[in-house]
Amino acid sequence: ASRALRRSSRAATNRYAHRDRPLRHTRLTGSETVQPVPSDAMTIRLTIQREAWRQHVEETIASTAHPVPVVKGNGYGLGRARLAGIAADLADTLAVGTVRELDDLPTAIRPVVLTPTLETPPTDDAILTVGAEEHIAALRGWSGDVLVKLESSMHRYGGGIELIDTARAAGLRVRGVSIHPPLAGTNEEHLTEIAAHADRLDDDLEIWISHVDPGAVDRLPSGRTYRVRLGTTLWHGRRDLMHLEARVLDRRPARTGTSAGYRAVAVPSDGHLVMIGAGSANGVATLPDGLSPFHFHQRRLDLLEPPHMHTSMLFVPVDVPSPA
Repeated sequence: ASRALRRSSRAATNRYAHRDRPLRHTRLTGSETVQPVPSDAMTIRLTIQREAWRQHVEETIASTAHPVPVVKGNGYGLGRARLAGIAADLADTLAVGTVRELDDLPTAIRPVVLTPTLETPPTDDAILTVGAEEHIAALRGWSGDVLVKLESSMHRYGGGIELIDTARAAGLRVRGVSIHPPLAGTNEEHLTEIAAHADRLDDDLEIWISHVDPGAVDRLPSGRTYRVRLGTTLWHGRRDLMHLEARVLDRRPARTGTSAGYRAVAVPSDGHLVMIGAGSANGVATLPDGLSPFHFHQRRLDLLEPPHMHTSMLFVPVDVPSPA
């Protein structure tokens, strides 16, 4: 079957919380494996040069002092359970997104939950994050460790250093603090922001950081432990080793003056409508500049309209090579 290529390799996560589903916590032993869906049943496929990619992952972790691999969501499109197994071989701690992602993790590694929770998990072996008095109140009496999130310039969760004393007064064991600069800004700006917090903290508190070049951590105030979260840089740091393709499910002629798609978009010229078996359910979206992410024969193919759940509709002019 013909395929159209796209660049983005991150698949989408489930956006909806299942509040009626009780929290549970299971851990995988070394003898258990996660079975992948047979590739023949998929209309979108990511191929990775496994050995070279694994070498990149191992070298990135080995070159980072106190690394914390992040396996949140769907595991950066690669599968959370699969990445957790790799992380367990290379580090002593990994990070997940929410308390509901504590299921099916290897027993050999300790998880930290990045997003604050308002409900306690049924285990105290995870490290939880608190970023407001409400988060602390929800965990009162819980016996595990916590990180206190300090407010960064992103302003998503977090408070001042007084939140550390509030957490301790509630009986929580504060292991350290979490500082999460935004993606925007330079590495130097992020280091400056982290250093401003570090200068006001007790030396025995660990500082968990992200969006900082691991090689620049030694420029932060000395005499303390910095734990560096590694997500995109770790798992997607070698895009040249990844090849993503999707199947063409249908192709049909289209004429100028007609319309097609959910929004009855005008067909701009004679050509073909090409339906690709990948859509928003797979994380496919227009690029930040509004362009299509699909390519064929090293040429970008235009979307007729933004991708929908399982299908993206392309328009290919009659004089442009079309997948079929």
